[in-house]
Amino acid sequence: MKFSIKHEINGRVRIHVFQRGVMSMRQADLLQYYLETLPGVLNAKVYERTADAVIVYKGDRVEILEGVRTFSYDNEELEEIVPVNSGRELNREYQEKLFKHVAVRMVTKTCFPFWLRAVYTTAKAIRYVFKGIRCLLKGKLEVEVLDATAITVSIIRSDFNTAGSVMFLLGIGELLEEWTHKKSVGDLARSMSLNIEKVWQNVDGTEVLVPVSNIKEGDLVTVHVGNVIPLDGEVVTGEAMVNQASMTGESVPVKKEAGSYVYAGTAVEEGEITLKVKHAAGSTRFERIVQMIEDSEKLKSSVEGKAASLADALVPWSLGGTALTWLLTRNSTKALSILMVDFSCALKLAMPLSVLSAMREANSHHITVKGGKFLEAVSEAHTIVFDKTGTLTKAEPVLADIVVFNDMTKNEILRIAACLEEHFPHSMANAVVKEAVNRKLVHEEMHSKVDYIVAHGIATYVNGERVVIGSHHFVFDDEQCIIPDEHKQAFDELPPYYSHLYMAIGGKLAAVILIEDPLRDEAKDTIDALRSLGIKNIVMMTGDSERTARAIAEKVGVDQYFSEVLPEDKAGFVEREKALGHKVIMIGDGINDSPALSAADVGIAISEGAEIAREIADITISEENLYQLVTLKAISNGLMKRIHGNYRFVIGFNLGLILLGVAGVIAPATSALLHNTSTLGISLKSMTNLLNEQEKRKEYEEAEA
Repeated sequence: MKFSIKHEINGRVRIHVFQRGVMSMRQADLLQYYLETLPGVLNAKVYERTADAVIVYKGDRVEILEGVRTFSYDNEELEEIVPVNSGRELNREYQEKLFKHVAVRMVTKTCFPFWLRAVYTTAKAIRYVFKGIRCLLKGKLEVEVLDATAITVSIIRSDFNTAGSVMFLLGIGELLEEWTHKKSVGDLARSMSLNIEKVWQNVDGTEVLVPVSNIKEGDLVTVHVGNVIPLDGEVVTGEAMVNQASMTGESVPVKKEAGSYVYAGTAVEEGEITLKVKHAAGSTRFERIVQMIEDSEKLKSSVEGKAASLADALVPWSLGGTALTWLLTRNSTKALSILMVDFSCALKLAMPLSVLSAMREANSHHITVKGGKFLEAVSEAHTIVFDKTGTLTKAEPVLADIVVFNDMTKNEILRIAACLEEHFPHSMANAVVKEAVNRKLVHEEMHSKVDYIVAHGIATYVNGERVVIGSHHFVFDDEQCIIPDEHKQAFDELPPYYSHLYMAIGGKLAAVILIEDPLRDEAKDTIDALRSLGIKNIVMMTGDSERTARAIAEKVGVDQYFSEVLPEDKAGFVEREKALGHKVIMIGDGINDSPALSAADVGIAISEGAEIAREIADITISEENLYQLVTLKAISNGLMKRIHGNYRFVIGFNLGLILLGVAGVIAPATSALLHNTSTLGISLKSMTNLLNEQEKRKEYEEAEA
């Protein structure tokens, strides 16, 4: 790609792209996505109207410019990854609406004669008056009544300038609220959309792992327990309990069997199904998620509800104060000064904008928040519970060694283990599969139907013999497998500092796979930072042995730890903490974390974990850096601080305007102008980021370190 540098300072460069014709919005989306993925780029912004791009970076300038030079719009992989619904078109639409709204106001105020301005203002007021009347007919005294009364009284007094100013600023506020709401919902929907790259296609009874883009309508796809259904379709074989919370909000899984219809994005909690695809990738998923978010009460935090309730509750007081002032002073100007100032506009506008903007900002840090109430809960949280594997420890454990207890070779053991584990992605399973790939151990599906027992292990039959792989409890207690006498000493001498994955064949221990699960470098600093931000009780829970759990707990500095726990143990602990009145955050990445994620006030999933965990969770963070939890907590704390500050400002400033108006210091028109300007100002402030650029750079540096 050809480009020139228009302007440059240290860490920031503005380039101009040379191309034929005007840059389309799709081309701008492709370029922006590409720039943001370049190593060292902190953020990038592409301006399609001028074909310019601004790149903020921390890295090698030459490498970044070389990366820009190699960009091409013909990159098919990029075309497939970048979402069609980027939000760029929405932004342009509302920018044009705002420009038109301001331009019309300027023309009518400066160019129209008085009589024409009076007619235009009166005609425009009809919409607000009808809204107020409709509200009264419903038996309610809400903001619409106050707005209609203020506009009507101004017109009756022939104060068309004040009436026009009130309607102009109300229109600006409506556009900004609508724009921010749609943009935040769009950002949230995009981050919640599926990012499934490969699926198990059923070809003549054999499962083949293929890219999702290869799947066409009518193909058969098999979905195993713990996985997300990748495409819409009809079940042809199998039975499963499907969690549809991401689509319908239902908390209870629904049984699906042959003939049932299943939707992309729902998750298989139990069982296994093969479906016939009805809609290929990317058909209607985004639109359905947008509708789900719009209809869901999850978007509403309690502070938003309180703001709306308080705003409506203050309307009768404003109307009553207006009437009382007129009765006591017989001065319509002083009475009107109260009517022109209402607390409700700023309260109803600034609070939702604050919440939605915080959700948008979190998304810019690769943190997906599915509702405003979860940010509020994170701010108020007392207890945070960590699953160990893949959360406090690195998302990619590695296979350290295989200790064999029969006459098979290590590679033969690994081939069978990988064959089973690849169906049920978890961090430890991924380590087994990855090592098999590294050793170039290709395999055919040699087993019969695979059964997955949550938090225990996997069972199947190979060449007529039962093969199980999983935890010590599953292999030796549940399956009653035995250790060959001649290998008991070797078993007792297994190194304690590794996680152990046991495999038995025909009721006898065949091997122990040793998994090295290194602690995340940032784990201790993250826990210390969370404690400094207000978390009182930090807990670690794991299925590992007491010895392993204690070692990890001491290293990271948690307040409590629990070892050898089952999924119901994690959920039970969360419920007990909630019963004590504590707000609880649960963080996990596996299928076995799903009950606790559902039970917690806020369930947070690691994005590279099991798909069902991501679907059930209220918040999803990237696996790159656990310090994102600190960013999330900082945003949540900042949001609540901003909201409480907004309350104080709105009440104090507008009360001051009322007192000045009643005292005759300022005219009603001035009161209206100051009130609406302050509303606009606090709304714009509420749309700004809670974390500054310096904090973003610090986060990037810590991630790089």
